[in-house]
Amino acid sequence: MSQPLPSSSDALRRAAETMHAVRDRCVWTQRIDHDDLVPYLQEEAAELVDAVETGTRADLKEELGDLLWQVLFHAEIASRDDQDPFDIDDVADALAEKMIRRHPHVFGDAVATTPEEVLVHWNAAKAAEKRTRTSVLDGVSTHMPSLALAQKMLGKASQVGVAGSPAPADPADESELGDALLALVARARSEGWDAERALRQRLRALADEVRATESS
Repeated sequence: MSQPLPSSSDALRRAAETMHAVRDRCVWTQRIDHDDLVPYLQEEAAELVDAVETGTRADLKEELGDLLWQVLFHAEIASRDDQDPFDIDDVADALAEKMIRRHPHVFGDAVATTPEEVLVHWNAAKAAEKRTRTSVLDGVSTHMPSLALAQKMLGKASQVGVAGSPAPADPADESELGDALLALVARARSEGWDAERALRQRLRALADEVRATESS
C-alpha cells in the first residue's frame, strides 16, 4: 500500500519532508552518500547555468528545484550521521545568521549607499569569520572550471600585489599557452567580463554552426 505524500502547507518544509520520506523508503537513495552525490550536484549546477543563460522561465524554475533537491539530499544524509548530525534546519539557520552578519547595513546600524560600500561591509564580515585562514587562496575551490578559477585567483592575487604572467607573443609550448590563457582571463577581468561565460557563449555558437552544417 502506497504511503501518503507529505502535506505541509509550507512548500520548503514539504520538500524537506518529501526528501526524508524518499530516504526512508527508496532503496537506491538509502545507499547514496555525500561523495556519490557530487557528480549529480555538478550536473544540476551546470544545467541551472544553462537555464539562466539560454532557458525559459519554466526551465529556470525546474532547474532551481533540481539544485534545491541536491541541498535537501545532502542535508538528509547529514542528519543521519552518527558522529556529527545536522539537518536542513541547521543549514538554513546557519545561512540566515551568516547573511545577517554580512549585511550590517540591512540588519544593523552600518550605512552603505553604493555597491562598493556594500562590498566593504561584506568583506570585513567575511574576514572576521575566516580569521584563521593564512592565505587569500584558502577556501578557493580547485574544482571550479579552469577559466572561472583563473578569474577568481587573479582577483585574490591582486589583493596581495601579485600580477598574472604576461602573455608570450607566440606560445611555443603548453606552459606558454597557459601564460597566454591567463593573460586573456586577466584582460577579461580588467574589462569586467566573465571569461567562463564568454567561452560558453562562443561554444554554443559553434554548436549551432555544427548542427546547421549537419542539417544542410
